[in-house]
Amino acid sequence: MFGIPGKQAVTMTPAAAKQIAKLMGAEGHQGLRIGVKKGGCAGMEYTMEYVDTVDHHDEVVEQDGAVVMIAPMAQMFLFGTEIDYEVALLESGFKFRNPNVADACGCGESIKFKDVEELAAEQAAAKP
Repeated sequence: MFGIPGKQAVTMTPAAAKQIAKLMGAEGHQGLRIGVKKGGCAGMEYTMEYVDTVDHHDEVVEQDGAVVMIAPMAQMFLFGTEIDYEVALLESGFKFRNPNVADACGCGESIKFKDVEELAAEQAAAKP
C-alpha cells in the first residue's frame, strides 16, 4: 500500500526472526500482526498479536520462517522499521527501530510519529 517497489515494509534482525518463528511454531499460529494504537504518554503504542489468517489488506513480510503482517492502518507508520529481539539481564523483548518516530517516552513503550504529510513526502521522495 505505502511501500516502495522491491523494498520490504519492515525488516527483522536474525534474533527477531528466530523468536517470531519460535513463538509461531509453539502456538501453531500463521504469523504475528503488528500495528499501532492510540495510547501511552507519547500518544501511540505498538501492538502485536498472533493471527491464524492473513487479512488480504495486510502487508506480509516473511524472513527465515518468521511471518509478520502489518495492519493496514499501521503500514505508513511502520514502513522502514527494523524489528529486533534483545535479551538482557533484567528484561527481554522486541525492540522497534522506526525512522518514522518523532519522539518517545522515557519508558520506551509509547511513541509519537511524524505527521502524515511529512511521512508521505519522505516516502514519495524515496521512490525510484
